[in-house]
Amino acid sequence: MAAASLLLASCTSVSRSTVDTMRLVWQGTPKLSPTAEQVQAKPYFQMRAMTAHGDAILVLGNIVGARQYWYGTSGVALVLEDGRVVQTIGLAQNLDGSRIEQDNDPFVHGLQTLAAGTSYDRIDDWSPGYRYGIPVHATLKPAGETSIDILGTAHRVLLVNEDVSAKAAGYRASNRYWVDPSDGFVWMSEQEVMPGMTIKLVQLRPYRGSKS
Repeated sequence: MAAASLLLASCTSVSRSTVDTMRLVWQGTPKLSPTAEQVQAKPYFQMRAMTAHGDAILVLGNIVGARQYWYGTSGVALVLEDGRVVQTIGLAQNLDGSRIEQDNDPFVHGLQTLAAGTSYDRIDDWSPGYRYGIPVHATLKPAGETSIDILGTAHRVLLVNEDVSAKAAGYRASNRYWVDPSDGFVWMSEQEVMPGMTIKLVQLRPYRGSKS
């Protein structure tokens, strides 16, 4: 909660107003069925988040550099960077931070540019238990084109699979990213952000910078 308070304190007056309206979109039910009309009727960017514990609609509250802060109620927040979850706040267990060590970040360059498999290393921080500084190795592999449906609209995308491992923690996971072939925008993803915590994200009303 302290971390969430710090994030809220950094928001602009516009983003604070957005956070105040979050309770209107958090349904608190196991399964949600938002419609295109419902999403368009609300004047903010929205993303659906699904876990084993239920569904929620998050709203974009703040942008700091490449980082997007998406908020739910009760101090819950997800932080995205180029479509990758780099921090969670307010969950039963959290990814406190995730840092790619080298400058050649494949997410920055865009996953649509992958012609073959590529690997990268990162450092993750997990809680509870203060499991900080966990070395994580990941390999991204393009898996061809496919089509996904979001709110009744078909999107032609590239599927990119990711194999993740942290030998020191005895951890392995598989993630998936569905990206726009033109610019690498991540329309949908399934990310196991830490052991036992998988989050599926779907962009309902996405923020795409000047393209939004």
